[in-house]
Amino acid sequence: MRSSFLFVLLLGAVTACRTTAPTQAIDASALPATPASAVSETQRTLGPGDLVDVRVFQEPDHSGVWAVSPEGTIDYPLCGKVHLAGRTSGTAADALRDCLARYLRHPEVSVAIREYNSKKVFVFGEVQKPGTFSYEEGMTIIEAVTMAGGFTKLASPNGTQVARQDAGQQMKIRVPVKDIRDGAEKNFALRPGDIVYVPESFF
Repeated sequence: MRSSFLFVLLLGAVTACRTTAPTQAIDASALPATPASAVSETQRTLGPGDLVDVRVFQEPDHSGVWAVSPEGTIDYPLCGKVHLAGRTSGTAADALRDCLARYLRHPEVSVAIREYNSKKVFVFGEVQKPGTFSYEEGMTIIEAVTMAGGFTKLASPNGTQVARQDAGQQMKIRVPVKDIRDGAEKNFALRPGDIVYVPESFF
């Protein structure tokens, strides 16, 4: 009961600043398959603490991994502080390319997001170590539960729910984690901001 109450409180706190439609409860199997990498490239944006892997063709001095500062910038060679917060990997590459074009001839720049430290997932309910965890590219619900220490003896793994904000609508998705673990269902990919709740079993 207490875990259910906390679920409502956290869900409200996380979504308080968002415009939402009524909550829709669906099964994970009813969702269209969306590759995690496709979502990251088109929708996910950088924030403070994220690690970006910058590659410039034939320019090793301008290639490497940088952390986005609390101000949302990286200190990049020749360019100085470049603001990347709020950009996708594609638009971040554009910003660096525009800067380098003042110094290099036709620079070819790519940016990959190594770690989403600014992006979080929340795992609580009947897990050993409930809390907030940094999202990593391609993270699945099995990985998130493992990071939270696994299930307690009272857990109902197949009753696990994921609360997700999608296109202005708050969804609750039922995810049968036991079936996934047993190989009967496909693993479920998480997104930044997802709230994973593991209820108590009543049997």
